[in-house]
Amino acid sequence: MQFYDVARILSTHGLNGEIKVALITDFPKERFAANAKLSLKDNEDKVLTVEKGRPFKQFWLVQFKEVTTVEEASELKGKTLVVSQENQQKLPAGSYYYRDILNSTVIDAESGEKIGTITDIQSPGANDVWQVTEQSGKEYLIPYIPDVVKKVDVANKKVYVKLLEGLRDED
Repeated sequence: MQFYDVARILSTHGLNGEIKVALITDFPKERFAANAKLSLKDNEDKVLTVEKGRPFKQFWLVQFKEVTTVEEASELKGKTLVVSQENQQKLPAGSYYYRDILNSTVIDAESGEKIGTITDIQSPGANDVWQVTEQSGKEYLIPYIPDVVKKVDVANKKVYVKLLEGLRDED
């Protein structure tokens, strides 16, 4: 079974077993919703059930049903929380996990020509930006917006795009 990193446990918070975590996920509301199931990396058989989770400064505070004392919580410090593929929620249409997009082939939606491969994803602000690397090694960024990304075929790892003028910086 496949597992994906969700958060790193930083410290305890209070005396009732609540922990403070640094996020690795883009979906904290889903991951730390009541009754969500998470595991510890390298000990995936130990399943923890979220009682409640809430944002706290740039972190999240999470209470698990199985962890009720500060001593139990302190044993978790430094560990990484993971979610199993089967416990991940379905994403809304038009949303993708990074792993679904990375290494996808980029194809010109009009000509069908292979342009390159998606080699990085950045989230600088309002929308993600995908780095495309051509076979020549040339790299450029495309915004993940409807005007540019026309179709994402996750099953076949293909992304169809319409490159707007100036995106590719052709000579």
